[in-house]
Amino acid sequence: MASGNAIRGSRVGAGPMGEAERGESAPRLRISFWCSNGHETQPSFASDAQVPDTWDCPRCGFPAGQDPDNPPDPPRTEPYKTHLAYVRERRSDADGEAILAEALAKLRGEI
Repeated sequence: MASGNAIRGSRVGAGPMGEAERGESAPRLRISFWCSNGHETQPSFASDAQVPDTWDCPRCGFPAGQDPDNPPDPPRTEPYKTHLAYVRERRSDADGEAILAEALAKLRGEI
């Protein structure tokens, strides 16, 4: 039994999408990029666009270059540093002892 709704199951904008409806597509270039893991990526660019030197690999996230024999090095990731690690970079142990002694003296009411 039909419900009488002629557009049931379709969505707004549904219909044939051809060149006649969209117009001519811009000329494209497919450029190959390789990452240090050997993955090849081929993004397409407009023929008059400036092609970047590096492109992020969609598989591993490393930077990829256009030379398959000499891909860019992967980024060097710094390990996570705690607040204490940053403080230790700025202050020596002697400085820390002096600051601690001053804070303890304030707490005891000596200053």
